[in-house]
Amino acid sequence: MTSYQPKEYKSDQTVRWCPGCGDHAVLTVLHKAMAQIGVPPEQIAVISGIGCSSRLPYYMNTYGFHTIHGRGGAVATGVKTARPDLTVWQVAGDGDCLAIGGNHFIHEVRRNVDVNLLLLNNKIYGLTKGQYSPTSARGFVSKSSPYGTTEDPFVPAELTFGARGTFFARSIDVVLDVSQEVMAAAYNHKGCSVVEILQNCMIFNNGIHNRVSDRATRAERTIHLVHGQKMLFGKDNEFGLVQDGFGLKAVTIGEDGYTLDDVLVHDAHCQSNFLHQQLAMMDGDTLPLAIGVIRDVEAPTYETDVAAQVEDVKQKHGFHSLREMILAGDTWQVK
Repeated sequence: MTSYQPKEYKSDQTVRWCPGCGDHAVLTVLHKAMAQIGVPPEQIAVISGIGCSSRLPYYMNTYGFHTIHGRGGAVATGVKTARPDLTVWQVAGDGDCLAIGGNHFIHEVRRNVDVNLLLLNNKIYGLTKGQYSPTSARGFVSKSSPYGTTEDPFVPAELTFGARGTFFARSIDVVLDVSQEVMAAAYNHKGCSVVEILQNCMIFNNGIHNRVSDRATRAERTIHLVHGQKMLFGKDNEFGLVQDGFGLKAVTIGEDGYTLDDVLVHDAHCQSNFLHQQLAMMDGDTLPLAIGVIRDVEAPTYETDVAAQVEDVKQKHGFHSLREMILAGDTWQVK
């Protein structure tokens, strides 16, 4: 197997994002993840919609398509269905993916198209200069909501699970090792892999994720979930998650009678998404924000079933071309 270096996935284009933008980190990690995965650049397609993050295909030495606003999912679905041999990555921002692209997103997830979807969530419209987005919190003050929004936000994980998603992972732009880990896991998953990356916009929403991204408090406010391992967190893994009725509770190991045996073991492959959704909805307040692979289960993929159906019809009816299929039924000639 040929080995690759991250630089072999980089294009010769100058990266045009604001200094300090979290997109720089995502791009760097994606280059490293692709080198780790080892798929040749000419067998990869990177698809995007419109937004700051959607410039990413220009910076990849792969095939790419910078599409129109919110339609990255539709194009990615078409690419993977027409060319299932290609590895398809989709890059989208929270506005591009969950506002105008929301319908495409839920059906891409529902169909379980084998696409690796990186959802960069900075809770703002950056490219169009600072309007609130579908993930902005209620009361958020922005250029388009000067008195605060009167809407509750979408939670990407909740949408994914509601659309019967088979894979959901999360990372933070400054946590590079976890970002690379979940990107590689997304590739290895056969189906629609949704990876939410909490990303900072230095210009219009600087520090929006500081509560969980700040190095000084990150260990206590996030939990890195790994399949088959205990759900522990804290600088010294002194805290853990335990079952509390139908919910979860964070406890200190060794206090109030709780021992390591009480701490839950993460099972990302459980078909039921009940616990996965609970884990994904933790927000870093009373319970730590979950990063890492939260859900990873097997299910039929859209492009595989479509290809099998096409082949089955061709065999049953003897079609060798689209023209043969069209002319196989009743036809009329207009003179």
